[in-house]
Amino acid sequence: MTRAKTHSGGAGPLFGPPPGLTLLQGFALPQEDALLAGIEQVAQAAPFRHMVTPGGFTMSVALTNCGTYGWVSDRRGYRYQSQDPETGHTWPAMPAVFMDLARRAAAAGGFEDFSPDACLINRYAPGSKLSLHQDKNEADFSAPIVSVSLGLPATFLFGGLERTDPQDRVQLHHGDIAVWGGKARLAYHGVMPLKDGQHPRLGAYRINMTFRRAA
Repeated sequence: MTRAKTHSGGAGPLFGPPPGLTLLQGFALPQEDALLAGIEQVAQAAPFRHMVTPGGFTMSVALTNCGTYGWVSDRRGYRYQSQDPETGHTWPAMPAVFMDLARRAAAAGGFEDFSPDACLINRYAPGSKLSLHQDKNEADFSAPIVSVSLGLPATFLFGGLERTDPQDRVQLHHGDIAVWGGKARLAYHGVMPLKDGQHPRLGAYRINMTFRRAA
């Protein structure tokens, strides 16, 4: 595992992460097997689904959750809740390996004592993307965001506190973890459309695990 050097800023492709973002290259690779097994276990209890935005659009990224809270979207808005709206059951418990990895990655990014209560698991197929947005449904913005990439590579967009701010492009590969918080906690970010490809473990998919403190 190596940590990428901090980029000096500016729009366009990067050799390292922009200010406010820590990129831990390959940090998740030692737990690869356990993470993939945990994701499969979660998806069996709470299958991936394409949620609908408040505006009525179906998200191209498939989503499930684990932990005390899960993030959901429908015509009523974006929010966290303790029950899966499709099954009425509580979300699957967060596997211990997930919690351990999130805590260690947060500490490596400068945020000690991170204790996430929600893990969003996004599944990207070729062409799937995530539009620029802020993670602002959480009750407390003092905790960081820890984002784990598995499978096909992706181009991550990381901007400023305004939607119109320039965005830097960060290449994320299998096993990389991005951590941001502090003054950059509400930075706009997104993912460019996923390119076609085949990954040895995940085939034509990318999985992104995002750990948050929701309540």
